Amino acid sequence: MNYILFDDQKVREELLPLTFTRPVADLRFGISTMREKWERILGEKTSTLTEKYLSRKFPLIKKEDNNILINSSVCPNEALLKQIQALKPDQALVGEVKVIAMNLSLDNLENMEVSDSSQVSLEATTVCINNVWDLFSKLDVTIKRDFDFITKGRKSQEISKSNHIIGDYPIFLEEGAKVEFAYLNATDGPIYLGKNSEVMEAAVIRGPFSLGESSLVRPLTKIFGATSVGPFSKVGGEISNSLIHGYSNKVHDGFMGNSIVGEWCNLGAGTNTSNLKNTYDNVRIWSYGQETFTDTGLQFCGLIMGDHSKTSINTMLNTGTVVGVSSNLFGSGFPRQFVHSFMWGGFNGLRKYNLKKAIQVAEIVYARRGLEFDKVEKDIFDEIFHMTI
Repeated sequence: MNYILFDDQKVREELLPLTFTRPVADLRFGISTMREKWERILGEKTSTLTEKYLSRKFPLIKKEDNNILINSSVCPNEALLKQIQALKPDQALVGEVKVIAMNLSLDNLENMEVSDSSQVSLEATTVCINNVWDLFSKLDVTIKRDFDFITKGRKSQEISKSNHIIGDYPIFLEEGAKVEFAYLNATDGPIYLGKNSEVMEAAVIRGPFSLGESSLVRPLTKIFGATSVGPFSKVGGEISNSLIHGYSNKVHDGFMGNSIVGEWCNLGAGTNTSNLKNTYDNVRIWSYGQETFTDTGLQFCGLIMGDHSKTSINTMLNTGTVVGVSSNLFGSGFPRQFVHSFMWGGFNGLRKYNLKKAIQVAEIVYARRGLEFDKVEKDIFDEIFHMTI
């Protein structure tokens, strides 16, 4: 069986700027990415049907028959998988507002169409990503589900008695994970520490919480809400109900709440995000799909930041700020609440970031992690740059 995770185009637009640099399948949602969730439950690798400029990095693997296409904005579960695997050739599984999955021959793979008479109604209960703010507002349930699936039948490393632990939810340490003299509160949800991660002394963490492989929580850090930190990241200060995708740093003091940060980002010391308006009104954020500010329906919403973007020390970000890919914010005052990709500046004005310089910085950042910012990555940067001018 050939399993293909496809981008729901409407959802993809609502998930920008995060989906400028990745398919929906490679968004982190809970402990793992959507692709990792599906591959774990399928027991097989998947390929991707996404934007043309992303397809060199995330290729589509075609086969002549038995192509199962799955909407990558939908979280898997056993009941859903059973319905998907029961689909007959050229049948589609359809929910209220979206196609969930399709069984397509090679001839029908390109147009991704099936007749109305070949549609099967969804019966399973699902958790879906529909809007970018779902990535933090639904973190509680997704961390708990991921935790149960990942740790089922497995034994955690022993937790040091130097830690102060309360609550009835489990705490799981992968191989090489370290935590000493920390306060771990598992009253509201589980705590998961990935391989070779570390929580340093006097950190205060309330579950549900997950820390990715080789990531670090600095001393005196306060983390609560439901929060997920991806791999190879460093965090500090105060973090509430936020998602950091990976390879990103929010090391120093400063508050970040109800926020989403992409990969390869850095928040300078003293960067603070507002997540609540003084009027207590619902927060409106920029929608790339609708090309206007849209009501989230949420009273709490902070920062949405695309990959490779950065802030300088003491940067202030207003409620519901959206920052695109590879932008650099600095200076006093609040920048505007929507900052395009490849911008440089802040409250006193923004100018277009030089593409060659942006690529040079990305090369240096990758090299620090022993990775190469290769031609494929550069071409993606180039496409996003010219797409957003």
